[in-house]
Amino acid sequence: MKEELNILIQAQYPLIYLVTSEEERAEQSISTIAQILKPLRRVYVWTVTHGIVEYGQPRNVTQHNTVSPEAAIEWIIRQKEPSIFILKDLHPFIDAPATTRSLRDAIASFKGTQKTIILMSPMQQVPIELEKEVVVLDFQLPDMAELNKVLTQHLDQNRGRRLTTEAREKLLRAALGLTKDEAEKVYRKAQVTIGRLTEDEVDIVLSEKKQLIRRNGILEYIEEDATIDAVGGLEELKKWLKQRSNAFTEKAREYGLPQPKGMLILGVPGCGKSLIAKTTSRLWGLPLLRLDMGRVYDGSMVGRSEANLRNALKTAESISPAILFIDELDKSFAGSGGSGDSDGGTSNRIFGSFLTWMQEKKSPVFVMATANRVERLPGEFLRKGRFDEIFFVDLPTPEERQDIYKIHLTRRREDIARFDLEQLAKMSDGFSGAEIEQAIVAAMYEAFAQEREFTQLDIIAALKATLPLSRTMQEQVTALRDWARQRARPAASSVAEYQRMEF
Repeated sequence: MKEELNILIQAQYPLIYLVTSEEERAEQSISTIAQILKPLRRVYVWTVTHGIVEYGQPRNVTQHNTVSPEAAIEWIIRQKEPSIFILKDLHPFIDAPATTRSLRDAIASFKGTQKTIILMSPMQQVPIELEKEVVVLDFQLPDMAELNKVLTQHLDQNRGRRLTTEAREKLLRAALGLTKDEAEKVYRKAQVTIGRLTEDEVDIVLSEKKQLIRRNGILEYIEEDATIDAVGGLEELKKWLKQRSNAFTEKAREYGLPQPKGMLILGVPGCGKSLIAKTTSRLWGLPLLRLDMGRVYDGSMVGRSEANLRNALKTAESISPAILFIDELDKSFAGSGGSGDSDGGTSNRIFGSFLTWMQEKKSPVFVMATANRVERLPGEFLRKGRFDEIFFVDLPTPEERQDIYKIHLTRRREDIARFDLEQLAKMSDGFSGAEIEQAIVAAMYEAFAQEREFTQLDIIAALKATLPLSRTMQEQVTALRDWARQRARPAASSVAEYQRMEF
């Protein structure tokens, strides 16, 4: 980014929009660029609180009457010498007609000069009048080298013990995705909490990332204690995931393997799709971020929804490698095909932005999406190459139902020898994993109310009282199976045989 910014300034681009929340670090980079340019550039900084101040000078050394954006831009136009003008947080004013016009006047006056305006803000907001004039850049977060300087400085100041190369790398990788200030704060937090900073304090560093996700408001950091063995059946899907458990390592890059892009899990509701996504996070040792599309949409301001999505995806990229989990994708983008009348085309733009990001992303963010209604999914999602694989999760086979019973009963009781799992599996023909679990819970409630231990007969009674989804929505389940038979990979090795069974 620094090289690109240098090139744009030398090429006399008049208006650059730098998206960042790291003002101090960005200012230092711009000042460094200004000092190596020929001719040298003076750097000025504008804020609505102090007006225009030359970079490095005290705040009381201001240019008078430059607090308002229009007055500041007018002062900038009058300057003759080569300079870089940083305007901080102009986004609340940029849509005002007078401010937009003043910026266009400045751009016109800059032709043939060595002057550049840099709009610096954590939020991207460009009026349509300036879209052809401005270049938007994202100021990248600190890399390993910059974070290493922060860590070294902290250890020197606190006389910390020398770290091994491996321990240092763990701490630095844990801090990737944090700003310089955030990294400094979390290292101090570890020092105050534990009294030292070693590789054992990686969890404290990771806690700052969880705060980063919470502050984002659209992403949710999900922690799952269960392992992938808690998922009954689905052996083909689990095998695929286990083969890629080290896919994001440097060893995989040296071997020549491309980074996995994502997977789509289609299937009947309640058959473990979401649980697979959550347990994959622990299998791969990567953070799991749930993207809540409901929080993305914001009708309070035009362009706000698109900005929400950009910020969420940027946050996910900043802490990568990570898994981005989108549950019920069919509901999230179901309206994108005809949203022009209902929401001014917002859904269409959100859908297009997300597809573009999936296609062009270079960061190791693995998209794991689930869906129940394939007919609601836009065709673009199902195109070959969008996901690495599309899996279909069908209703569990008799053998898989026995595994599901074993998992849920073992979780609740140490001794399950008194249960006939084979009989229970036969009695629950057509039940999903979630429905089997609920039958066990219902049996426990019945027995608890009678102050006794629940039995096989209690579970059978609960099963008989339940009408499974495979019967209440038989047409939908059949249609999904018919579609998946030719277009998706079965998640269970024996699912093909089970698909021929009728309910």
